[in-house]
Amino acid sequence: MASHSPSGPGAVPEAYEPDPRRWRALAVTLTAGFMSLLDVSIVNVALPSIQRGLDASTAGVQWVVSGYALTFGLVLVSGGRLGDAVGRRRMFLIALSAFVLTSALAGAAVNESMLVLARLLQGVAAGLLTPQNSGLIQELFRGAERGRAFGAFGTTVAISTAVGPVLGGLIIALVGADQGWRWVFFVNVPIGAVALVLAARLLPPSAPRGRPVRSQLDYLGMALLGLTVLGVLLPLVRSEQDGLRQLWWMLPLAGVLGAVFVWWERRVLARGGSPLLDVRLFTRTPGYATGAAIATVYFTGFAGIWLVFALYFQQGLGYTPLESGLAVTPFALGAAVSAAVAGRLVARWGRKLTLLGLSLVMVGLGTVAAIAPHTAPATAGYVVAAPLLLAGLGGGMVISPNTTLTLDRVPTRMAGVAGGALQTGQRIGTAVGVAVLASVFHAGIGAGGYPTALGWAMVCSVALTAVALTLATVDLRRHRDRTLTEEAHTVR
Repeated sequence: MASHSPSGPGAVPEAYEPDPRRWRALAVTLTAGFMSLLDVSIVNVALPSIQRGLDASTAGVQWVVSGYALTFGLVLVSGGRLGDAVGRRRMFLIALSAFVLTSALAGAAVNESMLVLARLLQGVAAGLLTPQNSGLIQELFRGAERGRAFGAFGTTVAISTAVGPVLGGLIIALVGADQGWRWVFFVNVPIGAVALVLAARLLPPSAPRGRPVRSQLDYLGMALLGLTVLGVLLPLVRSEQDGLRQLWWMLPLAGVLGAVFVWWERRVLARGGSPLLDVRLFTRTPGYATGAAIATVYFTGFAGIWLVFALYFQQGLGYTPLESGLAVTPFALGAAVSAAVAGRLVARWGRKLTLLGLSLVMVGLGTVAAIAPHTAPATAGYVVAAPLLLAGLGGGMVISPNTTLTLDRVPTRMAGVAGGALQTGQRIGTAVGVAVLASVFHAGIGAGGYPTALGWAMVCSVALTAVALTLATVDLRRHRDRTLTEEAHTVR
């Protein structure tokens, strides 16, 4: 059983030999991770084309977006546990193969039902694939190198989140509205195929497992956690289609199922079994619980701004999808640069980087809130560029350092499930944030038009970011002298 302290009676450090191919392997895994995260947002700009091309209903088209987000979030922890149990290389190759195949299926869809099914399956593949990234970083890197690797991971998250609307708009502009939406999915196929070949060559083989895989999997725990996440996510991802009013009862049910899940995991642990999610990650791993909370709250305030900006620029100001995507590109550029730099500085600055990043996000988005009601539509894209760049610089200092600090003290053998749990919180935060910011934005339209709506949404985002800043401040005071570990944690 993994110990959650760096030392202890009978503890023996895990052997670590740097793999000479680790940076090339990282590039391949991040390419795959980029595709899976990109598909959360890239499809948004293609929805009108999909509706025309397949004569799809409004509800069906919305399921193309929400179905992917739903199944993505459902399997993240289970995917991480499977990677820990059967080997991350094997799980990565299986999940990437499934993602390529389901992307091709989505692009070739001949009707609405086929496309929705393909997107549901594609979300499952992405949810199984994503935790392997953080797990492989834990496995391949140590110390300051791990910070740089997570910096690259943070850059990938930041760019994929923001570049989706731009890339989607560009593909449709190049291929045409009739068939362009298909290439939004088909583009994953050649990239994924190349990544699959390279991953088979570069990823290190998994260490042999002492026990059969079946004995390491907690099937009831998977079912309980899956139903819990479903109860939270489904009402939220359907909120724009009156999901909260119709499905509100799922939220308290999810609370009950979550309590049963925690009870069951503790019971499995007490009996010497292998729980799906070792609850000691949250109680005995320094910084993990707080880091996961920071990530969840930050994504609650951050992820919804892309929908808000899309509505503001396209519906409010009449921008094209490509113009709308380009208007928010400064955020992506700032985040890409600062995430890479922050990855190199996290070993020295630690949690202080998160505080600085969250502060810059608040200043940047607060500036947008202040100037939006007083900006002419013709110049709006230019006026918000500088504050969005500032917010992006801050955002890059949040994601990668927080991921590094949250996962740094997790035992390597549990890295997959820990990364999956961390990203499940981010998916839930994203769903909550999109629902909340969209509601605030629509309320603002009724009160004073689109500029007022944007201002209200940005103030809401700043308030949520302030909560994350408070959590980061508490963590800094609690672990003021903390540094990155040079070795993986110990195993008994």
